[in-house]
Amino acid sequence: MNRKTLIALVMAPMLAACAAGTATQRPADTTQPRPRTAAPVRTAPPPPRVQVAPGLEGVIGANRDGLIRQFGSPRLDVWEGDARKLQFSASACVLDIYLYPPATGREPEATYVDARRASDGQDVDRASCVAALKKR
Repeated sequence: MNRKTLIALVMAPMLAACAAGTATQRPADTTQPRPRTAAPVRTAPPPPRVQVAPGLEGVIGANRDGLIRQFGSPRLDVWEGDARKLQFSASACVLDIYLYPPATGREPEATYVDARRASDGQDVDRASCVAALKKR
């Protein structure tokens, strides 16, 4: 084999690869209608889970005004969508009360309570914190 033939044989696959990358694509067929997608179905959120524990009676199920009557003005009052968080605090503890609407369009009610020490954030008994905050 002469040198020109050998170079042509080596270069042929490389040139073919380059040519394949420059091929033009046909435009998509636009005569067919696009498939229709169903509109998203909006459903009401499920009812909130309600915490049940001794010592939380009168707190769970109460609305904002009822909680303010029990504990005074909240330190925090935060809205997140249709849910609300009220935070009450004293030297003994910090009490977070989460309120969710029982149904769409209804006023949020307390469904969950969390308590921690004000000094270091460690969990404390919820019922004890509720009792301590009611005494002040």
